[in-house]
Amino acid sequence: MAMRFLFVHGTGVRRERHDALFALVRERLAARFPGAAVESCFWGERFGASMGAGGVSVPGLRTGPDGAGDADAAEAAEWGLLLADPLCELRVLAEAGWDTARAADGSGGPEGEDDDPFAMPGIRAAGARVLDLLDHLDRPDAAGLPHRPDPKAPAGPDGPPDPGAARGDELASLLHGTGLAPGFRAALDTVARSEEAARAGERATAEPQARELATALARAVAAAALAAAAAGADADCTAAERDRLVELLTARLGGDARVPGARAAAVLGRLAMRVTTQPLLNARRGALTVGATPALGDILRYQARGAGLRAFLHERITAVPGPTVLIGHSLGGIALVDLLALEAATGGPVPGAELLVTVGSQAPYLHEIGALTALPPGSALPYGFPRWLNVYDRQDVLSYLAAPVFPGDPRVTDHEVSSRQPFPASHSAYWKQPSLYERIEQAVTEAGIG
Repeated sequence: MAMRFLFVHGTGVRRERHDALFALVRERLAARFPGAAVESCFWGERFGASMGAGGVSVPGLRTGPDGAGDADAAEAAEWGLLLADPLCELRVLAEAGWDTARAADGSGGPEGEDDDPFAMPGIRAAGARVLDLLDHLDRPDAAGLPHRPDPKAPAGPDGPPDPGAARGDELASLLHGTGLAPGFRAALDTVARSEEAARAGERATAEPQARELATALARAVAAAALAAAAAGADADCTAAERDRLVELLTARLGGDARVPGARAAAVLGRLAMRVTTQPLLNARRGALTVGATPALGDILRYQARGAGLRAFLHERITAVPGPTVLIGHSLGGIALVDLLALEAATGGPVPGAELLVTVGSQAPYLHEIGALTALPPGSALPYGFPRWLNVYDRQDVLSYLAAPVFPGDPRVTDHEVSSRQPFPASHSAYWKQPSLYERIEQAVTEAGIG
């Protein structure tokens, strides 16, 4: 009987892409195997994922009333910039000063509105007092990071507890409760010893400027502590807790809570909306989700409801008698491994399936982590599973080695090709590689097919 090739495409492929891809594969296989039938098993539209309800689950697809979420997006972007560079807000004040910050933002009043009319040459700037308070917090013997309150401590004179009544106790509770306590001293030291803080303090000559400086310093300390904790995955701090931390630190530095329109913060906010990824992600979330649904959704759908696709593959394989070489790309390879292993373990080998070729497939990785449907973690391929040629490219981060996952199994062979393409192009670059078809031809010969 004539040999047959059955091509099973991968994730995210729909009719137009399938037809172009299969035409290429069929041409290359027919050139090497002129007497063989080359068929395709197109499953993308029948078993692939789609947004059945039109995408109503995705916030980005529908604009909320009155621009809902814009303020949250701006705040998230602003703190994203602070976490990347805790001193950036201080740097605005240090380098640009209050007048330049007002001019850049356009939010300030007439020139000189915030200047101290009674400032005298030789008198310390108001910002120096704020820096003194920050320096006091940074001293080893200071109450900047009080001990953790003892829940068994006796109640205060006016009755039961006063949890957090003292500002120091609340600060300590907040730092310990959010996981920021271990890095808090280092964060204080980083900000207090910075050139940005010193220069901004020199420029803060009037009380309104000193109050804004206090807020900027508090935000810098909070951001530095959050960044350090995030690096060790130790932070568990909500936005409300973060804001309260800033308020407590600002009060200790002689300032008020952040006032809307503070100049450095306003400049930072505009910059954050331009250069951070959060606004872009929010704006494009709907389009990104829709675009990713075929590729990512096909994988998730198969993992949850793969039986239908496997039954379809079984039907196509057994529809024509004779030896069949199965070629599965990406998710198509996963489904074929599952099918062949399940059938071999329960009812015997799939009739006609003589050779499996997986290309850029994640089946070995899924088996290694215990996520392959057909095989329990660590188990061997069952008796009756056909020869398996697994083709990978080191530049394709979605391709994996099979032989080391099934050590000692002579049926499993890995073969490397090199497209010299970066990912993701490398994941689809196999089909024009002559070495792929040469290796398939060799595997067919070794299996004695044809």
